[in-house]
Amino acid sequence: MQYLSTQSDARAVSLATALQKGLAPDGGLYVPQTLPTLNHWPAPAASLPTVATHALRPFVGENDPLAPVLPALCEATYGFPVPLTDVGRRTAVLELYHGPTAAFKDVGARFLADSLSRLNASADQPLTILVATSGDTGAAVAAAFHRKPNVEVVVLYPKGRVSARQEKQLTGWDANVQTVAVRGVFDDCQRLVKAAFQSERWNGRLRLSSANSINIGRLLPQMTYYVAAGLRYRARHGVAPNVIVPSGNLGNGLAALYARALGAPLQRIVLATNANRAVVHALEHGAYTAFDTVETLATAMDVGDPSNMERLLHHWPPPDALRQAVEAVRVPDDALREHMRRGPDAWDTVWDPHTAAAVAARERLDPDDNHPWMLVATAHPAKFPDVVEPLVGATVPVPEALAEVMARSHAVPTIDPTLDALWDVVVSE
Repeated sequence: MQYLSTQSDARAVSLATALQKGLAPDGGLYVPQTLPTLNHWPAPAASLPTVATHALRPFVGENDPLAPVLPALCEATYGFPVPLTDVGRRTAVLELYHGPTAAFKDVGARFLADSLSRLNASADQPLTILVATSGDTGAAVAAAFHRKPNVEVVVLYPKGRVSARQEKQLTGWDANVQTVAVRGVFDDCQRLVKAAFQSERWNGRLRLSSANSINIGRLLPQMTYYVAAGLRYRARHGVAPNVIVPSGNLGNGLAALYARALGAPLQRIVLATNANRAVVHALEHGAYTAFDTVETLATAMDVGDPSNMERLLHHWPPPDALRQAVEAVRVPDDALREHMRRGPDAWDTVWDPHTAAAVAARERLDPDDNHPWMLVATAHPAKFPDVVEPLVGATVPVPEALAEVMARSHAVPTIDPTLDALWDVVVSE
């Protein structure tokens, strides 16, 4: 398997190269040259590392440096459970928040961290990872890369636009992980990362890579839990489920589409967004338009110009292929509040704001419970106490790993959203 840029097919690269570069030299995102399919799968009771190794094998070339260590990478990735819990009304919840930072991004971040640390073990210069976060990505990346040899991490987050607990997670790191607060929105952080990748000055001084979902090394391992969940659901209920994915930068949704293209037993794939409308607008109008970011209760989904739309449009060009591949539902804050409030009574579950978007989409699309659904729970509700606890009238216990990171929180530099300001903090110090 080789990887091309979404903006040019001039030069294909291996998976190892795509992971290390993060962004293609022309500014495009790396995508598989083809989307492979599999006809045979492990037994539904197989371990997550076993399923992941099987699903990822077609994406790793035989001569790729990662090929011989793929089973070990998958073992390191899935060091925690990923339950598929039936909650009634022909609905199951894929719980992706049992990792060290209580968010789905732990899976992709751990795979990427182990891959890059192995690939750079003997490099003369450390690899510098630049990552923009709207809340959960930065903490997951920081946890995954913390104290990994020969890799340094710089996490950018929008000051004042993440939850208090998310900020404590983002600022609870040291050693090879540096956190920088940016005066702006997530899209400003993302633009800084992309600008650094395309800057001769930055590339002349540092070896740069990314850990956002712009890096294909995040998306591919996320694909594997959809494969495993689809197999488990079909074995349990005799049918493939529809899937609803809370979506911001679209990496997790794209991973579900990759899993279905691979042959995993998944039916309709629905992207549940918050008030930000880029995805829904593209499906309605057959063409993509970026919008300014709208602040919502589901802060990690506050993205006006999702990067992975570029990959989505590459694989499934609009209007026809895009509309056949995926659906999208836009959920405003009042609906998020309502479904968080109703969660304990209607589902015997406390939802975080992002998973509440998936619940709202499921209720809107199928109020009579006629279809099998799998909702993706992307974060633990304890990460958003100021939003969740007043609505459910109870305290949400904090997972132990989350509490440990928050206890280490410390002050970090705050900058204007300019490349020069970021240079002064990252390189000049």
